Amino acid sequence: MSKVLTVSPEDILHHIKIACQIPNLLEAIVSRKIINDEAEKQGISIEQEELQQAADSLRLANKLIKAEDTWTWLEKHHLSLDDFETIAHTNLLSAKLANHLFADKVEPFFYAHQLDYTGAVTYEVILDDEDLALELFYALQEGEISFQEIARQYIQNPEIRRAGGYQGNRLRSEFRPEIAAAIFAATPPQILKPITTPKGVHIIVVEEIIKPELDEQLRMKIMGDFFTNWLQQQLTAIEIVAKLAPQDGIKN
Repeated sequence: MSKVLTVSPEDILHHIKIACQIPNLLEAIVSRKIINDEAEKQGISIEQEELQQAADSLRLANKLIKAEDTWTWLEKHHLSLDDFETIAHTNLLSAKLANHLFADKVEPFFYAHQLDYTGAVTYEVILDDEDLALELFYALQEGEISFQEIARQYIQNPEIRRAGGYQGNRLRSEFRPEIAAAIFAATPPQILKPITTPKGVHIIVVEEIIKPELDEQLRMKIMGDFFTNWLQQQLTAIEIVAKLAPQDGIKN
């Protein structure tokens, strides 16, 4: 028979404090209050049918396919069904408020910042020797060696080596400025002349430049960024006072 150990609310609060989690916890609590207050101010409400759909989405996100899965998950997180509904309500209210405040700003922002959302599919090998990099670059141009052969010989990371130096589709902002300038001026498929950075000498193959499209996923990302920035501005303008035990009063 397993030993039973009881953890009290005081134990939980003490752990949160000594784990230095109070500031994040306070910010999360106040963020929810800000969202609720602003939604009420904007006249945003949630219909029962919408709440049910949000609850179904929450179950799907947590892979709670069967009723017993849901009960097990609730028990693990010490939640009631009412708590579960509150989580779904908070998620939906945040989404509706973000849409209300920023939906009409997404498209103008996207077209003004299209370059930031342009992607490039690349392969890369980083060397320590500039002369060697130039030698390999010219050999590639002459067809004397393949990029895959260079990757197998000079990439140390086994996963990247097996993928032939494949870097995936990365946004312009994810590259160093000097590398981004060369990549996004290329005409794919193209091998770039070696570029030196503090990390080493980069031999890069630009396979494809991917022009951005304002699909639903990107639309939600941009709106989410707007909403996060707005919420952070609201938090910055608020002084948060935590009323804990008298001897533990915390002003944040």
